[in-house]
Amino acid sequence: MLKIGTIVGGKYKILNEIGHGGMSTVYLAINEKVNKSWAIKEIRKKNNRHFETMRQSMIAEINLLRRLRHPNLPRIVDVIDNDDNFLIVMDYIDGNTLEHIVEDEGAQPQGRVVEWVLQLCDVLNYLHSRRSPIIYRDMKPSNIMLKSDGNIVLIDFGTAREHKDESDADTSYLGTKGYAAPEQFGGMGQTDARTDIYCLGATMYHLLTAHSPSAPPYEMYPITQWRPELSDGLEKIILKCTQKNPDNRYQSIDELAYALRNYTDLEADIQKGLKKRFAVFKAMLGAAALCVLVGLGFSAASGIKLNSGYKALLEKAACHEEDIRMAQELYMEAIELAPRRPEAYHEFCRAAAFDSEFTAEEEKMLLDINTSGGKYFESFAKSRPLEYADFCYGIGALYWHYFSTDVGQGGKNNAMPWFEAAAIGYKEDERRKAEYDKCLAYIEMNGLSQKIAALQIEGNDEGMYRRYWECLAAVKALDSQAPVNMHVTLDIDRELISCIIDYAGYFSSDNVSKAELLDMLGRIENELIDFDTPDEKQQATVSDIEGNLADARRRIDVCYG
Repeated sequence: MLKIGTIVGGKYKILNEIGHGGMSTVYLAINEKVNKSWAIKEIRKKNNRHFETMRQSMIAEINLLRRLRHPNLPRIVDVIDNDDNFLIVMDYIDGNTLEHIVEDEGAQPQGRVVEWVLQLCDVLNYLHSRRSPIIYRDMKPSNIMLKSDGNIVLIDFGTAREHKDESDADTSYLGTKGYAAPEQFGGMGQTDARTDIYCLGATMYHLLTAHSPSAPPYEMYPITQWRPELSDGLEKIILKCTQKNPDNRYQSIDELAYALRNYTDLEADIQKGLKKRFAVFKAMLGAAALCVLVGLGFSAASGIKLNSGYKALLEKAACHEEDIRMAQELYMEAIELAPRRPEAYHEFCRAAAFDSEFTAEEEKMLLDINTSGGKYFESFAKSRPLEYADFCYGIGALYWHYFSTDVGQGGKNNAMPWFEAAAIGYKEDERRKAEYDKCLAYIEMNGLSQKIAALQIEGNDEGMYRRYWECLAAVKALDSQAPVNMHVTLDIDRELISCIIDYAGYFSSDNVSKAELLDMLGRIENELIDFDTPDEKQQATVSDIEGNLADARRRIDVCYG
């Protein structure tokens, strides 16, 4: 075991133990040079006959997490392989597991559980939509951390695996009994996204009832049997998630998330009311009812065909991720087929950001689909307002951080109507508060930038720079709290440093302190220490930023004396 006060890896000082298992211990450590806290997981080698198995599991976890960037996932920043132990340095998460919360507080309110599970749906959707989908396979309350800000973090990727289309079965059967889907124990093919849906359903059951499916009687009863006040709509969702046959479960995380957002629509009282009203009208409709039913039959068949075609286009696009243009054309076809469904819109945005550049050709493709297709965006906005706001935010971010143009503000000006539309959609929804705040910061920052440019010509720009700096700092703070990806973080860093170089003298005269500027540069420099990517474009950006840091400090020294 590591001693308190020990320095490991030349920079991490062990502060105290925060958790332990049979052959591993987790410590809280600090990098005193940058005043940053980390968690260090130690796997001891001595007298550990399972060390190689654990080591291989940890290496698999490390390799997975190092490729991922999501606010609900921890980062691994360092690995130290000593003679006595194997150390993994990762984000320190200040919070508690949902298992401990249920142990301390009992069954949780259904609204709170739905909020947590929707966050988990978001992170699972991110994992499943990777080029090689990642199946987590060990969802349970002890692997979910709740932070003080109400956000959750999914930990322990030791059992996660990449889905392989050519494989008939998993090579190992891992998971936790009670939470694991039947296919995790062999004989039913390889695990896929529906496996995580089963585990998530079992986790919901535990959180809502405080009865673990991995404890006697090893069975999941209807949740209303434990708590009659719970929604039978949620009961139906959990029942569908935990079907033994994967084909009978929700077939994607998006389907599950949609059901959760609308779980009250599944409640029996509402359905009974609809049946009563239908019975009253049934006697009056007579022969007309037969016509309606025939029409509905054709409509249902058409809907099934449309749904099948839509899914096929998305799957085909996913197979063409190496050819971004082809994938985007398929996403456009999917939008034309089902303009009210959100998946193709979001996938188009993701594909546009894939190569770190949003081109004029991609912009034309996006705008043409709306003008030629009969106001698809308007239809999307009316049917799914929050998801439309997410789409608008995504397009705004593409223009701001990815758009390739040499004309003035270029992409930043183009981003404004999208951020404004997103802000309108987010305004009343607490789940998107961070995105709402970012929209407002981007909008104000762009407006101030334009005003400053105009007022500089007139020599009347005094008093503008303090607020401009506050907007820059706000965008950086919001990104640090919930980073989108490394490209966006680096683009924000590059713009901040550029503004310090250009405006240090103005900042000085407008009561922005030298300490504020130096502190910002220090934070950016600390982030770069932990940065590691094989992406050549991002490495080039990092090199540019590192060179500009020295220029910015020299500029501060000149302007502040």
